[in-house]
Amino acid sequence: MEAARRALCGDDPFNPLITISTQAAGILVISHCFHLFLKQFGQPGPVAQILAGIVLGPSLLSRIDKVNEFFIQPSTGDYYEVFQSIFRTIFMFLIGLQMDIPYMRRNLRKASIIAFGGVTIGALFGVAAFISLVILFKIKAKRLNFSTIIITLLANSASPVVFQLAAELKFLTSDTGRLAVCASLIAEMSCVLWRPIVHTYYLKIGFGILFLVITVALIVVNKYLAFWCNQRIRNQKYVTNAEFLLFLSLLVTAALVIEKFCYNSIISCFLFGLMFPREGKTTRTLLHKLSYATYNFILPVYFGYIGFQLDVSYMGSLIPFVTVIVMILMSIASKIIGTLVACHYLKIPTDEGIVLGFLLDLKGNAELQILRKLSKETLVPWEENVHNLVVTVVVINTVIAGVVVAYILRQKEEYFSHRHTSLELGEPERELRMLVCVYGSRHISSKIALISAFSESLKTPVTAYLMHLVELPKKRTKKNLMYHQLQDGDQYSDKEDYGGDDVVEINDAVDAYTMETKVLIHQKKVVSSFEKLHEDVCDYIEDLRISIIFLTFHKHQRLDGKMESGKDGMRTTNHKVLRHAPCSVGIFVDRGQTGFQQPSPQSVQNIATLFFGGPDDREALGCSKRIAAHPHIHLTLIHFQHSPSSEQIEYSNGTLRRNDEIVMEMSNHEIEAEIDKAFVQDFYNGYVTSGQVGYVGKHVQNGMQTVEALRDIHDTYSLLIVGKGGRGHSALTTGLSDWEECPELGTVGDLLTSSELNITGSVLVIQQYRHSRNDLN
Repeated sequence: MEAARRALCGDDPFNPLITISTQAAGILVISHCFHLFLKQFGQPGPVAQILAGIVLGPSLLSRIDKVNEFFIQPSTGDYYEVFQSIFRTIFMFLIGLQMDIPYMRRNLRKASIIAFGGVTIGALFGVAAFISLVILFKIKAKRLNFSTIIITLLANSASPVVFQLAAELKFLTSDTGRLAVCASLIAEMSCVLWRPIVHTYYLKIGFGILFLVITVALIVVNKYLAFWCNQRIRNQKYVTNAEFLLFLSLLVTAALVIEKFCYNSIISCFLFGLMFPREGKTTRTLLHKLSYATYNFILPVYFGYIGFQLDVSYMGSLIPFVTVIVMILMSIASKIIGTLVACHYLKIPTDEGIVLGFLLDLKGNAELQILRKLSKETLVPWEENVHNLVVTVVVINTVIAGVVVAYILRQKEEYFSHRHTSLELGEPERELRMLVCVYGSRHISSKIALISAFSESLKTPVTAYLMHLVELPKKRTKKNLMYHQLQDGDQYSDKEDYGGDDVVEINDAVDAYTMETKVLIHQKKVVSSFEKLHEDVCDYIEDLRISIIFLTFHKHQRLDGKMESGKDGMRTTNHKVLRHAPCSVGIFVDRGQTGFQQPSPQSVQNIATLFFGGPDDREALGCSKRIAAHPHIHLTLIHFQHSPSSEQIEYSNGTLRRNDEIVMEMSNHEIEAEIDKAFVQDFYNGYVTSGQVGYVGKHVQNGMQTVEALRDIHDTYSLLIVGKGGRGHSALTTGLSDWEECPELGTVGDLLTSSELNITGSVLVIQQYRHSRNDLN
């Protein structure tokens, strides 16, 4: 890269480095102050960082002569360009590494339509703006370069800004946020490819093929290097610093070589991350170290430097001022119109379309890079005016779009926040976001087996998270999170020291499962006291938009088969999560070797769902739908029904009759009974009649007969799924609560885990989110 050569060969390389370091420190400090104020109004970090750059730049502080001489030196431009290239390389690689590939694969068509809707309208508006500006500025030379800059300015969407803004607003895990990131990537890649396609005389075919080969070769090299590093030392959580620097050096070197020959490295860097192996300690190390540096330093400084380039004196006269305002309005209008048209075609709600439009209107990456490249290649009279115009439009437009998105999300918080959906009402083909919690390595095998039961179904898309809950010793307290640190900053702070050998064993188990099945498990860790552990868990549920969380029962099975209690804090945490979790909750009781194991051709698992009635049992049955399609699971529905008698109420075609009189109003219990009947009938028609699921009917009259029926199960099934309760007064469970020991498991669940029945299978007790039905209405 030419800028790197000039920077390294300069006469005074020390002073510009001090200038850049001081500027970066100033941006971080000022943006922190802005963020402390703006976060009260729901504004994200990138807005504060761009404003900090404006304060330091020629618009404010750099108008002072001494400050200007220090910050804006003749040789600093080359240093800025080199560091920007390195920064851009790292965060584009990181975006690729963090991309939700299954979601992108499922929604590629939808994201492409939305992206090209905005790009097409933006390009049309860009052509109109180009013609107007040619007349206004009387441009006669290098019109093709000028048209490329203007069209890219209006059509582009800066994926790093979209990604960071969505993450700051805790919006990244939502369908709309992920769709916006995918669409912005497609739009940005399209704009990056636009320049070499149009400027064919700059394109050297041989070098283009060479760089394509380099990209593919480095992807292959990374794959084998990562595999070698993962296998080299098995008892470590991370790879060594030397190995980390090797991967980083390969990445940066390849990107700089591509940039040297006037090609844009954005696409290659993104592909390096996207195709990088997701399993093993190599990826964990890259995410751990690059994420901390990127989100706490690289992106804040990068966004700050975008604002630093703004010079408001350019808008001091009427014509430039009007031109900037018109360009901003055209940029916003093109993205809103293009996105809304695409959303209307895809039947996406208008509210989501507007948010997507403003997110895709964020600028600050490809257009500035293309502007710098074209400015170096052609020195023309209009260069300075166009540079000021583009920078001004990018900065103001990005600030406006960021503020508007934050305002819309705050005003429609209920619509865009975590939706408390229940598995009872959800479609089995809809994505399931599940969170599995473990306290130590003894719990990991059963939890991976549970993830496997859901993740390897043939139809159900699953996003699985595994959270390691670690008790914080009372003698040590958590440090305050650093500014810009993510909500999952636990993995980047001193809390990484907690967990002991369990951390390595958990990671090894997850890595082995991922390598075997190619099912990705996202790992999280929470370190807190048991008194506050449930708060962190519930915060993660909201941020990750979890559909159901699976907790670990506080008792574990001994070698003699008896259940032994663990720490009291585990039980307390389970109680609090059951009360406060904004989603459905499952408590998993592991029975060790006799219980549920990972399904495989060599270990086919027999699972039974016990249905007595009520919302929790319906949720349990809805949960069972998700695993019914697993090729190595045999699911059976055991339906407990009250034995018919002459005194019972008869149901006929959904109408309640007694003594030949139609009762117009049903009690809540009777309504629940009708819902149960309809739900079981739908399940029977959809799964049992096709032979996918077995069915056993149990007719009992009281709780004692229910106990006898449960005792007959004995060791038939490796896992029993049942609802916690919510059945109201039911003759099927009358008297079962007399010896209840663990109320968090409900009446039937507590009985199944007791020594009374001598059941050898594991037990999964499900509690439906109590207000889910109201949230969906």
